[in-house]
Amino acid sequence: MRLALFDLDNTLLGGDSDHAWGDYLCERGILDGIAYKARNDAFYQDYLAGRLNIQDYLNFSLEILGRTEMAQLDQWHREFMRDCVEPIVLAKGEALLAKHRAAGDTLLIITATNRFVTAPIAARLGVDILLATECEMADGRYTGRTTDVPCYKEGKVTRLNRWLAENAMSLDDSCFYSDSINDLPLLERVSRPVAVDPDPKLRTEAEQRGWPIISLR
Repeated sequence: MRLALFDLDNTLLGGDSDHAWGDYLCERGILDGIAYKARNDAFYQDYLAGRLNIQDYLNFSLEILGRTEMAQLDQWHREFMRDCVEPIVLAKGEALLAKHRAAGDTLLIITATNRFVTAPIAARLGVDILLATECEMADGRYTGRTTDVPCYKEGKVTRLNRWLAENAMSLDDSCFYSDSINDLPLLERVSRPVAVDPDPKLRTEAEQRGWPIISLR
């Protein structure tokens, strides 16, 4: 059975769900609309440039989870899905998932964005297997800290290799769709890397290596 891997943000979605979650919290006055948004935007620019300090970002972005009750978080996320995620779900992305599903491939979303934000999105897209940055929990609620290896850059390879071993799967004849130069370590390991609406650095890399470049926009 072939494995079809998909990045989420700016690949299957026409935007970044992690950054959008921060914007959602600011727009509703839950977080400081000036100070938080400025830091959130700065971290996002670092991500786009491939220089993000992932641990600093996670300490910043997960803090709200640690001081909020689960019921409130669930309510916010339902509104976030409706108002922020649904408008950026790409029809061509859903069609691509359907194509691989019809071919009998195993679908897996692998994303640096944390599981709290992305698990409902993966469910919305009908993808059962999600590898994401993990949020630590204790006594039935979030601590505001991360746990395990962040699913970012080489961390995606680490987390995927563990999943492959646990599920007796391999990357033989696998494909991976991504927009980001941050995913180069994983793109280099699959059989069929595909650049999707790539950032400038990934576009250059894909052109030099002869990788397919597609658009889902």
